[in-house]
Amino acid sequence: QSLATILLFSSLFVLQAVEGPHSKATAVVQKTLWWWLWWIGLGILSSVGLGTGLHTFILYLGPHIAAVTLAAWNCMSVDFPEPPYPDEILCPAGSPEAGAAMSIWTIMSKVRMEAIMWGAGTAIGELPPYFMARAARMAGSDMDPELEEALADADESLAGRAKKLVHHLIQKVGFWGIFLCASIPNPLFDLAGITCGHFLVPFSTFFGATLLGKAIVKMHIQKFSVIFIFSKDKVELLVNFIGSLPVVGKTLQQPFREYLDQQKAKLHHKLGESVGGGSSLIQRLYGFLVVAMLLYFTISIVNSFAQRHAKRTPIINGHASVGLTKAE
Repeated sequence: QSLATILLFSSLFVLQAVEGPHSKATAVVQKTLWWWLWWIGLGILSSVGLGTGLHTFILYLGPHIAAVTLAAWNCMSVDFPEPPYPDEILCPAGSPEAGAAMSIWTIMSKVRMEAIMWGAGTAIGELPPYFMARAARMAGSDMDPELEEALADADESLAGRAKKLVHHLIQKVGFWGIFLCASIPNPLFDLAGITCGHFLVPFSTFFGATLLGKAIVKMHIQKFSVIFIFSKDKVELLVNFIGSLPVVGKTLQQPFREYLDQQKAKLHHKLGESVGGGSSLIQRLYGFLVVAMLLYFTISIVNSFAQRHAKRTPIINGHASVGLTKAE
């Protein structure tokens, strides 16, 4: 098996390094694989934060789907020239064919692989809580503090009842319970991984149900929602609604109009031509949001590990007992 893996990677390296008739196909395959890995990586970052992931759907996949949707309705086609797609979206040369039509389903098929890869990444990102709880159980450790807290009878808050529901659903229904929890937006899914790990649910059951739920069902729901909202008529309704808001409506509407007009102009310029106008207010705000969420994600990761460590550390006379030794 190891020999076969070595031979496979050696063959791929030779195909890439040696020029020949295969070079063009190899370049296409390499570009596609890197594109898929990019979305898998973003999916992992979205769910690996042990409760607070980097919201890469809002920051990356959602805007990508929205951009493809706006371009598809404006160009009346999804056959964007490659290159520059996916780095840049341009309308195909020439006018749309007579009677050309566009539908949500056509756009969904255009972004299907990006969405599935991102969903698969979110499923992979759910594995650390599962493996940590499983390793602790097999080592004979006590129940994970987060799971113990979730099952505490005293916690009758909405979040507490939701955690108990997730726990009982997974414990009673098994594969289909995990699948159901993974198929809907569920901020408590970390608890599902911890529960499955603690009760030694087989890896194939946990990951299979999680992968199907997140990469197939949940991802298609999210993708459909974004495409529906950014469809041609809905965008115009949204801009008009913003303009109808009292006091600030007209002020907020202008940057949205400018942004949409700028994006339409970009769709129809030729490759290599520059489009004037610079960055819009919406783009600057988006850049600020990305930086702010990256900082928040980093801080939340550190805080999450600190809280988990504090829960596992017994307190003696008001001080953590880590590192204490018995005096001679």
